[in-house]
Amino acid sequence: MKVLLVNGSSRKNGCTNVALREVARALEEEGVETEFFFVGNEPLPDCIACHRCSTTGECMFGDKANELAEKAAECDGFVFGSPVYYAHPSARLMAVMDRAFYSCGKNFFQKPAAAVLSARRAGTTASMDVINKYFTICSMPVVSSTYWNHVYGRQPEDVQQDKEGLMTMYNIGKNMAWLLKCLELGKQQGILPPENPKVLTNFTR
Repeated sequence: MKVLLVNGSSRKNGCTNVALREVARALEEEGVETEFFFVGNEPLPDCIACHRCSTTGECMFGDKANELAEKAAECDGFVFGSPVYYAHPSARLMAVMDRAFYSCGKNFFQKPAAAVLSARRAGTTASMDVINKYFTICSMPVVSSTYWNHVYGRQPEDVQQDKEGLMTMYNIGKNMAWLLKCLELGKQQGILPPENPKVLTNFTR
């Protein structure tokens, strides 16, 4: 079992990284392999609605979105982390998730995921809701913790002092590992995920 931890901050070793590292620590204690994926701090394009991915199976921009989609195929679960900007996740994370999920949603489909946020003070729950919506439209079980999935701090050393926030991150890892093991046991017993039908309509017909 392997979980990909996606860092959507422009700072590789910032507050979001501290949160993700604590999730990873709990996962590794449970024997779950982890890998970190840094979205980076280079300019990233948004989806341009060209629909080319519907025929090629990948986004036309050969960047982090395609890298993420490719890695997703090899992973069993995900943790997406982001700092909070104006009560919203980072634009770079949103651009990558928009394109990776739209072009290659099958690589995320029905795999457990969690969102974690870092903030100086507020906007975390609104940001968590935004990221969680990617999971719910992709039939992904949303992994919870024992409080809201966020840590507080302006600098990484501040987050290290947020003992409740770090506990929440640790418990996400434990809950993720538990769910992954349950799903694996279910598969071994012949309990397979449902085959979800998909129908597209406009609002009026």
